[in-house]
Amino acid sequence: MESANPPSPFGDTRQIAVERAIAEFRAARPVVVRSGSAAIVAFPVDGATEAALAFLQRGDGKPRVIVPGEKILSAGKWIRPVAALRLEPFTMEALDAYFGHDERVTAAANESFRAADRAEVAALALANLALLLPAVLVADVSANARDAFSLLAVDAEDIFGFRDREAKALKIVSRAFVPLEGAGSCEFVVFRGGDGFRDQIAILVGNPTPGKPVSVRIHSACLTGDLFGSLKCDCGEQLRGTVRAMAEQGGGAVLYLDQEGRGNGIANKIRAYRLQDQGFDTYDADELLGFGQDQRRFDFAADMLRLLGFTSVRLMTNNPLKIKALRDGGLDVLSTHRVLTRPTAHNVKYLAAKRDKAGHLLGDAGLDTFEGGEHPLSPARLP
Repeated sequence: MESANPPSPFGDTRQIAVERAIAEFRAARPVVVRSGSAAIVAFPVDGATEAALAFLQRGDGKPRVIVPGEKILSAGKWIRPVAALRLEPFTMEALDAYFGHDERVTAAANESFRAADRAEVAALALANLALLLPAVLVADVSANARDAFSLLAVDAEDIFGFRDREAKALKIVSRAFVPLEGAGSCEFVVFRGGDGFRDQIAILVGNPTPGKPVSVRIHSACLTGDLFGSLKCDCGEQLRGTVRAMAEQGGGAVLYLDQEGRGNGIANKIRAYRLQDQGFDTYDADELLGFGQDQRRFDFAADMLRLLGFTSVRLMTNNPLKIKALRDGGLDVLSTHRVLTRPTAHNVKYLAAKRDKAGHLLGDAGLDTFEGGEHPLSPARLP
Protein backbone atom coordinates (compact mmCIF):
# COMPACT_ATOMS: atom_id res chain seq x y z
CA MET A 1 0.00 0.00 0.00
CA GLU A 2 1.43 3.38 -0.99
CA SER A 3 1.80 6.12 1.58
CA ALA A 4 -0.90 8.75 1.88
CA ASN A 5 0.50 12.24 1.38
CA PRO A 6 -1.29 15.60 1.35
CA PRO A 7 -1.81 17.19 -2.09
CA SER A 8 0.75 19.72 -3.28
CA PRO A 9 0.38 22.53 -5.84
CA PHE A 10 3.79 21.49 -7.18
CA GLY A 11 3.02 17.90 -8.11
CA ASP A 12 2.68 14.46 -6.59
CA THR A 13 4.32 14.59 -3.17
CA ARG A 14 5.35 10.93 -3.46
CA GLN A 15 7.32 11.72 -6.62
CA ILE A 16 8.80 14.85 -5.07
CA ALA A 17 10.04 12.89 -2.04
CA VAL A 18 11.69 10.22 -4.19
CA GLU A 19 13.19 12.79 -6.56
CA ARG A 20 14.79 14.53 -3.58
CA ALA A 21 16.04 11.21 -2.23
CA ILE A 22 17.58 10.37 -5.61
CA ALA A 23 19.37 13.73 -5.58
CA GLU A 24 20.69 13.04 -2.07
CA PHE A 25 22.01 9.62 -3.11
CA ARG A 26 23.58 11.12 -6.25
CA ALA A 27 25.36 13.62 -3.99
CA ALA A 28 26.56 10.75 -1.74
CA ARG A 29 24.44 11.81 1.21
CA PRO A 30 22.31 9.53 3.41
CA VAL A 31 18.52 9.39 3.58
CA VAL A 32 16.05 7.77 5.94
CA VAL A 33 13.90 5.03 4.39
CA ARG A 34 10.68 4.17 6.23
CA SER A 35 8.52 1.08 5.95
CA GLY A 36 5.64 0.90 8.39
CA SER A 37 7.03 1.45 11.87
CA ALA A 38 10.59 0.56 10.80
CA ALA A 39 13.14 3.06 9.56
CA ILE A 40 16.76 2.85 8.45
CA VAL A 41 19.49 5.29 7.51
CA ALA A 42 20.73 4.38 4.01
CA PHE A 43 23.89 5.49 2.25
CA PRO A 44 25.04 4.49 -1.26
CA VAL A 45 28.20 2.41 -1.46
CA ASP A 46 28.96 4.40 -4.61
CA GLY A 47 30.53 7.42 -2.89
CA ALA A 48 30.99 5.90 0.56
CA THR A 49 33.57 7.55 2.83
CA GLU A 50 35.11 6.91 6.23
CA ALA A 51 32.83 9.61 7.63
CA ALA A 52 29.75 7.81 6.29
CA LEU A 53 30.85 4.51 7.84
CA ALA A 54 31.52 6.24 11.16
CA PHE A 55 28.07 7.85 11.08
CA LEU A 56 26.38 4.48 10.52
CA GLN A 57 28.31 2.88 13.39
CA ARG A 58 27.13 5.32 16.05
CA GLY A 59 25.30 3.47 18.78
CA ASP A 60 24.16 -0.08 18.01
CA GLY A 61 22.50 0.39 14.63
CA LYS A 62 23.78 -2.97 13.38
CA PRO A 63 25.38 -1.48 10.22
CA ARG A 64 25.15 -3.77 7.22
CA VAL A 65 25.53 -3.96 3.45
CA ILE A 66 22.54 -4.50 1.17
CA VAL A 67 23.20 -6.12 -2.22
CA PRO A 68 21.08 -7.88 -4.86
CA GLY A 69 20.41 -11.52 -4.11
CA GLU A 70 20.88 -12.14 -7.81
CA LYS A 71 19.28 -10.15 -10.56
CA ILE A 72 16.53 -7.61 -11.22
CA LEU A 73 14.13 -8.14 -14.07
CA SER A 74 13.47 -5.26 -16.45
CA ALA A 75 10.05 -4.88 -14.81
CA GLY A 76 11.80 -4.06 -11.54
CA LYS A 77 10.90 -7.23 -9.63
CA TRP A 78 13.45 -9.11 -7.57
CA ILE A 79 14.09 -12.69 -8.69
CA ARG A 80 15.61 -13.70 -5.37
CA PRO A 81 15.57 -12.01 -1.98
CA VAL A 82 17.89 -9.05 -1.62
CA ALA A 83 20.72 -9.86 0.77
CA ALA A 84 21.64 -8.07 3.98
CA LEU A 85 25.25 -8.79 5.00
CA ARG A 86 27.44 -7.92 7.97
CA LEU A 87 31.06 -6.93 7.40
CA GLU A 88 33.57 -7.31 10.19
CA PRO A 89 35.29 -4.93 10.52
CA PHE A 90 32.93 -2.36 8.99
CA THR A 91 35.67 -0.36 7.27
CA MET A 92 36.49 1.05 3.84
CA GLU A 93 39.19 -1.60 3.48
CA ALA A 94 36.65 -4.36 4.11
CA LEU A 95 34.18 -2.78 1.66
CA ASP A 96 36.84 -2.49 -1.01
CA ALA A 97 37.82 -6.11 -0.45
CA TYR A 98 34.22 -7.33 -0.61
CA PHE A 99 33.39 -5.49 -3.82
CA GLY A 100 36.79 -6.43 -5.20
CA HIS A 101 35.68 -10.06 -4.74
CA ASP A 102 38.29 -10.96 -2.12
CA GLU A 103 37.36 -14.59 -1.44
CA ARG A 104 38.07 -14.48 2.30
CA VAL A 105 36.03 -11.33 2.92
CA THR A 106 33.22 -12.51 0.65
CA ALA A 107 33.01 -15.89 2.38
CA ALA A 108 32.87 -14.28 5.83
CA ALA A 109 30.18 -11.81 4.76
CA ASN A 110 28.09 -14.52 3.13
CA GLU A 111 27.98 -16.41 6.43
CA SER A 112 25.92 -13.51 7.82
CA PHE A 113 23.43 -13.56 4.94
CA ARG A 114 19.77 -12.92 5.57
CA ALA A 115 16.94 -11.78 3.34
CA ALA A 116 16.58 -8.00 3.39
CA ASP A 117 13.45 -6.41 4.80
CA ARG A 118 11.14 -4.03 2.92
CA ALA A 119 13.01 -0.85 3.85
CA GLU A 120 16.36 -2.38 2.89
CA VAL A 121 15.05 -3.52 -0.50
CA ALA A 122 13.70 0.00 -1.08
CA ALA A 123 17.10 1.51 -0.25
CA LEU A 124 18.67 -0.71 -2.89
CA ALA A 125 15.97 0.27 -5.39
CA LEU A 126 16.80 3.92 -4.66
CA ALA A 127 20.43 3.29 -5.63
CA ASN A 128 19.21 1.85 -8.94
CA LEU A 129 17.00 4.89 -9.57
CA ALA A 130 20.02 7.11 -8.91
CA LEU A 131 22.08 5.14 -11.49
CA LEU A 132 24.59 4.14 -8.83
CA LEU A 133 26.14 0.77 -8.09
CA PRO A 134 23.42 -1.55 -6.72
CA ALA A 135 24.70 -1.62 -3.16
CA VAL A 136 23.85 0.41 -0.04
CA LEU A 137 25.01 0.71 3.54
CA VAL A 138 22.29 0.89 6.17
CA ALA A 139 21.82 1.10 9.93
CA ASP A 140 18.76 1.20 12.16
CA VAL A 141 17.48 4.72 12.81
CA SER A 142 17.07 4.10 16.54
CA ALA A 143 20.82 4.18 16.98
CA ASN A 144 21.16 7.42 15.03
CA ALA A 145 17.86 9.02 15.99
CA ARG A 146 19.24 12.43 16.96
CA ASP A 147 21.15 12.81 13.67
CA ALA A 148 18.51 11.08 11.52
CA PHE A 149 15.89 13.72 12.30
CA SER A 150 17.83 16.18 10.12
CA LEU A 151 17.97 13.80 7.12
CA LEU A 152 15.54 13.59 4.25
CA ALA A 153 13.03 10.78 4.77
CA VAL A 154 11.21 8.80 2.08
CA ASP A 155 8.67 5.99 2.21
CA ALA A 156 9.61 2.58 0.80
CA GLU A 157 6.35 2.21 -1.12
CA ASP A 158 6.86 5.58 -2.78
CA ILE A 159 10.25 4.37 -4.05
CA PHE A 160 8.74 1.16 -5.43
CA GLY A 161 6.01 3.05 -7.30
CA PHE A 162 8.22 5.83 -8.64
CA ARG A 163 8.98 4.47 -12.13
CA ASP A 164 5.38 3.47 -12.85
CA ARG A 165 4.10 6.91 -11.89
CA GLU A 166 6.83 8.59 -13.90
CA ALA A 167 5.97 6.52 -16.99
CA LYS A 168 2.36 7.70 -16.77
CA ALA A 169 3.38 11.37 -16.47
CA LEU A 170 4.83 11.56 -19.99
CA LYS A 171 4.22 14.83 -21.86
CA ILE A 172 5.59 16.77 -24.85
CA VAL A 173 7.58 19.85 -23.78
CA SER A 174 9.19 21.11 -27.00
CA ARG A 175 9.64 20.39 -30.70
CA ALA A 176 11.52 21.84 -33.67
CA PHE A 177 12.88 20.90 -37.09
CA VAL A 178 16.55 19.91 -37.42
CA PRO A 179 18.18 19.05 -40.77
CA LEU A 180 20.15 15.77 -40.57
CA GLU A 181 22.85 14.61 -42.92
CA GLY A 182 21.43 12.07 -45.34
CA ALA A 183 17.88 12.47 -44.01
CA GLY A 184 16.92 16.06 -44.73
CA SER A 185 14.63 17.99 -42.40
CA CYS A 186 13.58 15.99 -39.32
CA GLU A 187 11.44 17.05 -36.40
CA PHE A 188 12.79 16.53 -32.89
CA VAL A 189 10.04 16.15 -30.29
CA VAL A 190 11.14 16.22 -26.64
CA PHE A 191 9.12 14.42 -23.95
CA ARG A 192 9.48 14.87 -20.21
CA GLY A 193 8.86 11.84 -18.04
CA GLY A 194 8.92 8.19 -18.95
CA ASP A 195 11.84 7.25 -16.74
CA GLY A 196 13.19 9.30 -13.86
CA PHE A 197 14.58 12.79 -14.38
CA ARG A 198 15.45 12.06 -17.99
CA ASP A 199 13.97 13.50 -21.18
CA GLN A 200 13.05 11.28 -24.12
CA ILE A 201 13.17 12.28 -27.78
CA ALA A 202 11.21 11.29 -30.88
CA ILE A 203 12.89 12.07 -34.21
CA LEU A 204 10.33 12.23 -37.00
CA VAL A 205 12.19 11.45 -40.22
CA GLY A 206 10.57 12.73 -43.40
CA ASN A 207 6.89 13.44 -43.00
CA PRO A 208 5.08 10.46 -41.45
CA THR A 209 1.31 10.89 -41.34
CA PRO A 210 -0.44 10.55 -37.96
CA GLY A 211 -3.15 7.90 -38.04
CA LYS A 212 -1.34 5.86 -40.68
CA PRO A 213 1.21 3.02 -40.21
CA VAL A 214 4.69 4.33 -39.42
CA SER A 215 8.15 2.78 -39.41
CA VAL A 216 9.56 2.92 -35.87
CA ARG A 217 12.83 2.22 -34.11
CA ILE A 218 13.15 2.31 -30.31
CA HIS A 219 16.79 3.22 -29.65
CA SER A 220 18.40 3.48 -26.21
CA ALA A 221 21.02 6.21 -25.87
CA CYS A 222 24.62 5.03 -26.24
CA LEU A 223 27.12 7.83 -25.74
CA THR A 224 30.12 5.74 -26.75
CA GLY A 225 28.54 4.26 -29.87
CA ASP A 226 26.11 6.93 -31.08
CA LEU A 227 28.39 9.93 -30.56
CA PHE A 228 31.94 8.61 -30.63
CA GLY A 229 31.58 5.61 -32.92
CA SER A 230 32.69 2.96 -30.43
CA LEU A 231 33.54 -0.36 -32.07
CA LYS A 232 32.53 -2.36 -28.97
CA CYS A 233 28.83 -2.26 -29.90
CA ASP A 234 26.57 -1.84 -32.93
CA CYS A 235 24.46 1.01 -31.54
CA GLY A 236 25.73 3.90 -33.63
CA GLU A 237 25.57 1.91 -36.85
CA GLN A 238 22.04 0.75 -36.05
CA LEU A 239 20.92 4.33 -35.36
CA ARG A 240 22.40 5.92 -38.46
CA GLY A 241 21.44 3.01 -40.71
CA THR A 242 17.84 3.15 -39.52
CA VAL A 243 17.55 6.90 -40.09
CA ARG A 244 18.94 6.49 -43.62
CA ALA A 245 16.52 3.65 -44.37
CA MET A 246 13.57 5.69 -43.11
CA ALA A 247 14.60 8.71 -45.20
CA GLU A 248 14.86 6.53 -48.32
CA GLN A 249 11.49 4.88 -47.79
CA GLY A 250 9.12 7.67 -46.95
CA GLY A 251 9.88 8.50 -43.33
CA GLY A 252 9.48 7.09 -39.84
CA ALA A 253 9.97 7.75 -36.14
CA VAL A 254 13.05 7.03 -34.01
CA LEU A 255 12.34 7.01 -30.27
CA TYR A 256 15.62 7.95 -28.62
CA LEU A 257 15.34 6.88 -24.98
CA ASP A 258 17.72 8.10 -22.29
CA GLN A 259 18.51 4.63 -20.90
CA GLU A 260 22.30 4.43 -21.22
CA GLY A 261 24.01 1.11 -20.55
CA ARG A 262 20.77 -0.92 -20.59
CA GLY A 263 19.42 1.40 -17.91
CA ASN A 264 22.50 1.29 -15.63
CA GLY A 265 23.89 4.73 -16.50
CA ILE A 266 27.15 5.78 -18.12
CA ALA A 267 29.36 5.35 -15.03
CA ASN A 268 28.28 1.73 -14.54
CA LYS A 269 28.51 1.08 -18.26
CA ILE A 270 32.18 2.09 -18.21
CA ARG A 271 32.71 -0.07 -15.13
CA ALA A 272 31.25 -2.97 -17.10
CA TYR A 273 33.54 -2.18 -20.03
CA ARG A 274 36.52 -2.53 -17.72
CA LEU A 275 35.30 -5.98 -16.72
CA GLN A 276 34.77 -6.86 -20.39
CA ASP A 277 38.43 -6.03 -20.95
CA GLN A 278 39.16 -8.79 -18.42
CA GLY A 279 37.22 -11.36 -20.48
CA PHE A 280 33.63 -11.13 -19.24
CA ASP A 281 30.86 -10.70 -21.78
CA THR A 282 28.47 -7.74 -21.59
CA TYR A 283 25.85 -9.55 -19.45
CA ASP A 284 28.30 -11.29 -17.12
CA ALA A 285 30.03 -7.95 -16.50
CA ASP A 286 26.73 -6.32 -15.50
CA GLU A 287 25.86 -9.27 -13.26
CA LEU A 288 29.24 -9.06 -11.55
CA LEU A 289 28.45 -5.44 -10.72
CA GLY A 290 25.11 -6.56 -9.27
CA PHE A 291 22.79 -5.66 -12.14
CA GLY A 292 20.27 -7.81 -13.91
CA GLN A 293 20.26 -8.48 -17.61
CA ASP A 294 18.33 -5.34 -18.56
CA GLN A 295 17.06 -2.48 -16.36
CA ARG A 296 15.38 -0.62 -19.24
CA ARG A 297 11.64 -0.31 -19.73
CA PHE A 298 9.94 0.29 -23.04
CA ASP A 299 6.29 0.53 -22.03
CA PHE A 300 6.20 4.33 -22.24
CA ALA A 301 7.41 4.15 -25.87
CA ALA A 302 3.85 3.19 -26.82
CA ASP A 303 2.58 6.31 -25.07
CA MET A 304 5.11 8.47 -26.92
CA LEU A 305 3.81 7.16 -30.24
CA ARG A 306 0.19 7.66 -29.23
CA LEU A 307 0.90 11.27 -28.23
CA LEU A 308 2.32 11.75 -31.74
CA GLY A 309 -0.83 10.25 -33.27
CA PHE A 310 0.50 6.82 -34.28
CA THR A 311 -1.15 3.52 -33.36
CA SER A 312 0.08 1.16 -36.12
CA VAL A 313 3.80 0.52 -36.57
CA ARG A 314 6.36 -1.39 -38.60
CA LEU A 315 9.00 -1.97 -35.96
CA MET A 316 12.71 -2.00 -36.80
CA THR A 317 14.39 -4.00 -34.04
CA ASN A 318 16.24 -7.18 -33.09
CA ASN A 319 15.00 -7.08 -29.49
CA PRO A 320 11.88 -9.14 -28.67
CA LEU A 321 11.29 -7.08 -25.50
CA LYS A 322 10.60 -4.00 -27.64
CA ILE A 323 8.13 -5.90 -29.80
CA LYS A 324 6.30 -7.16 -26.71
CA ALA A 325 6.29 -3.70 -25.07
CA LEU A 326 4.53 -2.04 -28.00
CA ARG A 327 2.00 -4.84 -28.33
CA ASP A 328 1.34 -4.84 -24.58
CA GLY A 329 0.98 -1.06 -24.84
CA GLY A 330 -1.95 -1.48 -27.21
CA LEU A 331 -0.23 -0.63 -30.51
CA ASP A 332 -0.77 -2.63 -33.67
CA VAL A 333 2.66 -4.02 -34.66
CA LEU A 334 2.04 -4.77 -38.31
CA SER A 335 5.50 -6.20 -38.99
CA THR A 336 9.01 -6.41 -37.54
CA HIS A 337 12.28 -5.92 -39.39
CA ARG A 338 15.81 -6.81 -38.37
CA VAL A 339 18.49 -4.11 -38.10
CA LEU A 340 21.68 -5.94 -38.99
CA THR A 341 25.13 -4.36 -38.80
CA ARG A 342 28.73 -5.36 -39.46
CA PRO A 343 30.34 -7.88 -37.11
CA THR A 344 33.93 -6.87 -36.40
CA ALA A 345 36.73 -8.21 -34.27
CA HIS A 346 35.68 -5.69 -31.61
CA ASN A 347 31.96 -6.44 -31.38
CA VAL A 348 31.37 -10.02 -32.55
CA LYS A 349 31.37 -11.42 -28.97
CA TYR A 350 29.04 -8.64 -27.85
CA LEU A 351 26.59 -9.41 -30.65
CA ALA A 352 26.76 -13.14 -29.97
CA ALA A 353 26.03 -12.52 -26.27
CA LYS A 354 22.96 -10.44 -27.17
CA ARG A 355 21.71 -13.25 -29.39
CA ASP A 356 22.50 -16.14 -27.05
CA LYS A 357 21.68 -14.61 -23.66
CA ALA A 358 18.98 -12.04 -24.39
CA GLY A 359 17.30 -13.63 -27.39
CA HIS A 360 18.07 -10.83 -29.85
CA LEU A 361 17.06 -11.87 -33.35
CA LEU A 362 20.54 -12.09 -34.87
CA GLY A 363 20.62 -15.71 -35.99
CA ASP A 364 21.44 -14.81 -39.59
CA ALA A 365 23.98 -12.11 -38.85
CA GLY A 366 27.10 -14.11 -39.74
CA LEU A 367 28.37 -14.25 -36.15
CA ASP A 368 29.15 -17.97 -36.06
CA THR A 369 31.20 -17.88 -39.27
CA PHE A 370 33.02 -14.61 -38.55
CA GLU A 371 36.79 -15.10 -38.77
CA GLY A 372 38.13 -11.56 -38.62
CA GLY A 373 38.08 -8.41 -40.66
CA GLU A 374 34.64 -7.07 -41.45
CA HIS A 375 31.57 -8.87 -42.69
CA PRO A 376 29.33 -6.20 -44.26
CA LEU A 377 25.62 -6.46 -43.63
CA SER A 378 23.04 -4.01 -44.82
CA PRO A 379 20.69 -2.28 -42.36
CA ALA A 380 17.17 -3.62 -42.56
CA ARG A 381 15.11 -2.39 -45.48
CA LEU A 382 11.38 -2.13 -45.19
CA PRO A 383 9.19 -3.55 -47.95
